[in-house]
Amino acid sequence: MTSDSSTSLLDTVEYLKQPFGQLAWLINTHAAGQPDRIALDDGEEKLTWAETTALVNQIAAQLQAQGLEKGQAVSILGTTTVRYALVYLAAIVAGGCAAPLTTSATPQQLAAMMADSGARHLFIDHIKRAELLDSGVILPPLYHVMIDSVDDAHSAPFLFEWMADEGAMPVEFDTGPDDPYNIIYSSGTTGTPKGIVHSRQMRWYQMAVGEASGLGLTGQVTLLSTPMYSNTTLGIFVATVAYGGTAILMRKFDCARWLELAQAHRATHTILVPVQYQRLMDFAHFDEYDLSSLALKYCTSAPFSAELKAEVVRRMPGALIEIYSMTEGGVVCLLRADTHPNKLHTVGAPWGGSEVITIDEKLNRLPTGEIGELVGRSTTMMSGYQNQPEKTAEASWYDEMGGRWQRMGDIGRVDDEGFVTLLGRSKDMIISGGFNIYPRDLEEVLLKQPEVVDAAVIGVPSKEWGETPLGFVVAAEGKELDLLAVCARANAELGKTQRISALKQLDELPRSHIGKILKTELREMVSAT
Repeated sequence: MTSDSSTSLLDTVEYLKQPFGQLAWLINTHAAGQPDRIALDDGEEKLTWAETTALVNQIAAQLQAQGLEKGQAVSILGTTTVRYALVYLAAIVAGGCAAPLTTSATPQQLAAMMADSGARHLFIDHIKRAELLDSGVILPPLYHVMIDSVDDAHSAPFLFEWMADEGAMPVEFDTGPDDPYNIIYSSGTTGTPKGIVHSRQMRWYQMAVGEASGLGLTGQVTLLSTPMYSNTTLGIFVATVAYGGTAILMRKFDCARWLELAQAHRATHTILVPVQYQRLMDFAHFDEYDLSSLALKYCTSAPFSAELKAEVVRRMPGALIEIYSMTEGGVVCLLRADTHPNKLHTVGAPWGGSEVITIDEKLNRLPTGEIGELVGRSTTMMSGYQNQPEKTAEASWYDEMGGRWQRMGDIGRVDDEGFVTLLGRSKDMIISGGFNIYPRDLEEVLLKQPEVVDAAVIGVPSKEWGETPLGFVVAAEGKELDLLAVCARANAELGKTQRISALKQLDELPRSHIGKILKTELREMVSAT
């Protein structure tokens, strides 16, 4: 292969135009064409493409030497680091399937995930290993490899001592489009999270769209601040890797640190969740940093208010694209916020061959514009839930021609131009006095109040109405809340059937690692009082 980086990029672009290809080919091409370009950097460790490729191949070769079979899962548990990324890539290059595990899960849930995945290996850092071993939970008999240090007390080898010798290359398995690429476990708060299986074809589609976003072009740097086990991170990470870009990995999000990294590395691309954008906008020194290199910013995973979108567009350079999808796939909607100022209340329109419609409670298709449950289909639909065919069936809707659609779990409408407005999660919809109430409508009104910085609404039992809306609010910095007054002002803007029964003040709302409000915890909080 040539050592000319421009030729290498050309080869990459042409290769990604194929209907399907192999990640291993891309990684080896980057090592040959741009060996000295930084591929991975977590602030403590950074590797060139030559170094990254060599280590990925050594790890992959050792996995195969220890019996990894085609499509078999490789479990990974720990903080986002360069080494975490190496293991993730190596599992795929070896012909296996990466299974990144959620660090916030309980030891019982983690043990269940490991067993469910069918993995033989667990790559883990010392903090999570100590937590698991101290918990007393019986773990599946996986072979443990330490990501960050040797665990002499429990005879677990260190990654770089365990892997195959320098220069080792894995055997090339004949992996096809339908073979698994990764398993992403849902962040459910109860029971065993569902394992969402993504095919190699699905991830290939995600890689192949990168050229349109400038991924891999000269000087492209992607700043990632959400965990590697999150699909939010992986979607843009795999595209960055595919085009030979540079991935800057943050171990934990912090406003000042994010701004320092964006400025120092001249970041061109990033993906943030709405709560991170809100924190950046509220950061006192935000405007002191040079972010002029930003070409494209993504946002996904949680409701993104129109007001916040407008502020981000006004204050942060580069395009802003909101992505509406789900880990299971089904549909991808994109909103180019900086070019559609009159559509900021929506999550955009279906993109890349995606389709979205609404259905009613009886699972009948609804006309355009009518409110209902959203269902979608696309080229990036999941293969199914790992070992749970009944859950896969529950999440599917079939049209008149027998075509499978993914039930999105959201209530919304699709306008005449194809733009989708979300009204709330189907499971969160409140039925009060026979009327449907969509929490998002109420939350947006609460967020308009000048002394409120965050808000959530849930349904609680009511003797009179069956259910009634209860709101939770967080005070803006330096503001005091008169809950009765805030509630009265909000109700004055709402319809008679939407009235909020009461407000409760919290210091902060419970959120997942990607910023989703954990309404289950709010319900448990109410039940406990």
